[in-house]
This record gives sequence, structure tokens and C-alpha cells, in this order.
Amino acid sequence: MGVIAVTASGRAAARRLVAAWPGEAEVVSGERPADALRAAFTRHSAVVSFLAVGATVRVLAPLLAGKHTDPPVVCVDESLRFAVAVLGGHHGGNDLAHRVAAVLGCTPVVTTASDTAAATPLDSYGADLGLTVADPAPLASVGTAVLSGDPVRLEGAAGWPLPPLPENVAPDVPYPAAVIRVTDHVAAARGGVPTVVYRPPSLVVGVGSARGVAAEEVGAVVEAALASAGLAREAVRAMATLDLKSAEPGILAAAAERGWPLLSYPAAELAAVDVPNPSEVVRAEVGTPSVAEAAALRAATDLGSAAELVAPKRKSANATAAVARLRPRGRLAVVGLGPGARDLVPPRALDELRRASVVVGLDQYVAQIRDLLRPGTRVLASGLGREEERARTAVREARAGAAVALVGSGDAGVYAMASPALDFAGSDIDVIGVPGITAAVAAASLLGAPLGHDHAYISLSDLHTPWEAIERRIRAAAEGDFTVCLYNPRSRRRDWQLARALDLLAEHRPPETPVGHVRNASRDGERTVLSTLAEMRAGGADAVDMFTVVLVGSSASRVVGGRFVTPRGYRWRE
Repeated sequence: MGVIAVTASGRAAARRLVAAWPGEAEVVSGERPADALRAAFTRHSAVVSFLAVGATVRVLAPLLAGKHTDPPVVCVDESLRFAVAVLGGHHGGNDLAHRVAAVLGCTPVVTTASDTAAATPLDSYGADLGLTVADPAPLASVGTAVLSGDPVRLEGAAGWPLPPLPENVAPDVPYPAAVIRVTDHVAAARGGVPTVVYRPPSLVVGVGSARGVAAEEVGAVVEAALASAGLAREAVRAMATLDLKSAEPGILAAAAERGWPLLSYPAAELAAVDVPNPSEVVRAEVGTPSVAEAAALRAATDLGSAAELVAPKRKSANATAAVARLRPRGRLAVVGLGPGARDLVPPRALDELRRASVVVGLDQYVAQIRDLLRPGTRVLASGLGREEERARTAVREARAGAAVALVGSGDAGVYAMASPALDFAGSDIDVIGVPGITAAVAAASLLGAPLGHDHAYISLSDLHTPWEAIERRIRAAAEGDFTVCLYNPRSRRRDWQLARALDLLAEHRPPETPVGHVRNASRDGERTVLSTLAEMRAGGADAVDMFTVVLVGSSASRVVGGRFVTPRGYRWRE
């Protein structure tokens, strides 16, 4: 990334960026600022210009080639108030503006229409899945139709975990003003309607060959196999072959010329693949009755959740090729929203919420983040006590090919939805875990540093765990001298468990042991109380409910300056 600065203020800010991004950003200098700016634009993958937008545009205008090839450019004003995404908004410019703003403390300015409308931008639609635009020319007109609310037909997207599009974009639009098509077939647009075509990475080409085959012959039979089924080369994700052929120069060269990775498999694995055109001659020679078909199907299954052969093997004198189509894996993001405050929601969680086409969660948690969802996101919310249903729903939607976010409070892996969801999820979907700030951590930060040494989390809810097991865990934590964080401490119907837990802990703790409890940590109505074990046992527990986290110190915990502290145990040196 090239950084251009002229004034003292700009140079100081440029140094801050370089320090924040070591090895990624460098200051570019020249005899004149215009020379430095042109050099940065032609030599770097992105540019941050501490020059006026007008001056930057005038210098770069003769160099502009197109939004898909020009590096993103962000301009920062002299007073460091704004970071303006000038070029390449959807190709890194908008993100760069936000990154610059985060370092310099200024406001990012983003003017691309889809971002201001919170809609998924079409020029990066599915880019993280490997989708590419066959022809960028219709993007503007189709994007205008999407943002204007015109009827737009979406074709071929089913099964791909793509981000949401507004509700005017649907597969059953009979008379569309524009079309969005996801296909690996070579097909012309129909009817003169503006159509943007995306090529998904859905194909795997399997190849086999005689020893010493020429790259030209391998390439020719591959192209013929694709053409025979009307398939686009741009949709090929990889080439695959037998491991004995993986070092064959002609195969390596043919794959490299097309920019495809080469995957290889042992004969025993390929022999286990059911193919329509096996050959006993091939089996006798290399140990598997199929190379091209079996390798294509095996690789496509590895890369997706299932595969089908769409172009059977095609032969030349010394090479064979076949093509398989993979069924993509759905996407399940298990998202922790933190303890409740919006500024404690992790940035990665925000990204996953905007990425998801389906959001599943407890109704009260979904309500917290509904405003963050992109237009067209399908929301499946349910009430308390339906955790298993939510977990099964999220996995089922992901298996159908959707991009799903399963949301919960705190961290999704701590007394939340990650565990039940992953109990049902198999290898046929991709799972992304997004960590969140737990209720215990949020409460601890308000009390002081109660978790400074070894600690244990224990839930007092016996709805799914027998009380006898919970009591054994409390005794073990008490005997082990852990600081103990108690979740689900007390409800209307469960009003004795907390008192019993405190009694068990008191068998191994002095009465003055610090105890803190926090209700609604980081939410409206937040209340923090610091007391002792004796005071809690004498009636302090009556103020505790299911919205409260209780932390009981270890024997080493103490109150310092009105704060609950569990010493780390370091021996400080003079």
C-alpha cells in the first residue's frame, strides 16, 4: 500500500499508518507530490492520499483503466476529519476507508449506492466463495434495478451460500427488468434484458494420460470435454488426477496455464469411486478402473458436499478428461453477540450478520441486531426453551445451501448455541465460529479483576443436568480453590440452588471472601454489587435472578480500593 503526504500534518499521519501496518504500508516520495501519487498508483495494490480529492482525481484521471483493475484509493483531508473512499469502493476502497479511519480516529466516507442502502454489492457478490463476473458491463444497469426496487430474477443461486439480496430479487419473477444468473454453463443472455452472469467455482476436471504426454494434448482434451457439455472454463475450480500422474510435465503445464490447482489421489481411493465408464485395461495398468472420471468425482466431493459427473471421459491419443460438478457446502456461522451493549458486539460478528442470508436465534437476541441485517435476510426467531429446535433449524438451512448465522448472547460456545448446533452438524457444511464477550467477562470487568487466576464456570440450572452432578462440580471447584462464576443462579421456580451452592463454597472459604454479582451487565438497568460470602448467605442472594452472574472468589481473592481482585500469583522482582 502506497501512502502519499505533503504537509507536516499529513506526513505525521502517514507515519501513524505505516506504524500501524508494518510491512503493509510504505510512504512513497517523489520530486513532486503528483509524481509520488502516480508512482504509488502504478506500483501498489492500494493508495492512501493525504491530498484533496480533487487534486488526487486530476492526477490519477489519465491512469484510470477500470474499477476491476484500478487499485483502491482513499483520500484523507488535512484536518484528519474524513477518510474518503474515492476509487475501488467494492474492491477494497470502502474497507480501506474504514481501516484508515480506525487508525486516525476520523470518519469513513462511503458513497457507493449499495453500501449506503445496506444492500449486498453486486460487483463483489459471492466473491468470497470464488464467484466471478463473466462480463462486468451489465453490473451498473442490473445494480440500478436492484436498488430501485424493480423486479429482478435470480437464477441458479439455489444451493450456494450467497449473501442476501433485497426482496425484489427472487427466482420466480416472470417479467424481470433485469436478471442475475449464477451458472457454470456458457449461455447467452436472453430477451435483451440486462443480465449479469456469475461463474461459480463448481467444476473439477479429471485427467489421465500416457507417459510423456504434451501439455497441448492435455489442454485440448480438457477444452473438448468442457465444450461437449457447454461448460465455462471460468467455472473450473481444480484439476485432479492419479497420484502417479501428478508429476507428469504435460499435466502440470496444462493446469498451470489455466491457473488451476492440481489435486491427486492414490489408486486405491480412485478405485473406490463408482464411475459410469470403468476400464479393466486401466485397472491392470495403474490399479484403478478409472482415472479421469474417478479423480473428477473424488475431488469434487472433497471440495463440496456431493458431486455428479457432467461430462463423461473424453479421449485423445494419449490423454483423457472428464468433468464433475460439485454441490457446494452450506455455511453456518455460530455468532456470539456479547453481553448486550452494541459496542461490545465483535466486528467479526457484524460481518457475519451482514453476510448471512438466514438468521436463526432467540427472539430477544434477534431483536437486538435486526437493524444490522441486510435487506432480504430471512429471520427465523423463536422463544425461550426451544434451543434444540433452533439448532436443528440452523443446520437444516445450512445443509440446504444457505449462508446461516445462528446467534446467541455472550460467546456462542459458552452455555449457548454452538454446542447443540455442532451436535447436529456434519462435514457436509462449513462452520465458522465467532467468539463473543461472555457474561462472566463482562461482569468481571465491572467488579475489578476477579478472574485473575484459575476459575471455573458452573451453571446452576438443573433443567438438563441433574443437581447431583452440579453439586459434585461445585464441591470440586471449592476444594480446588477456584474462583467460581455461577451462571443461571436463581429463577422463580429454582430459588434454593444458589443458597446451596454458597453453603458448599463456604465449607472451603472464609466468610470475608469477596462475592460480586452483576445484573444486566452492559445493558439497560445494569447493577453491580460487591459483598462477601457471609453477606450473600445472610440474604444477599435474594436480589439475584436469571439476568445475574455471581462470582465467588478463591481463598486468595480480596478487595483492593473497592475492587474485587484475585491475584495472579506473580512474585514481583525489584
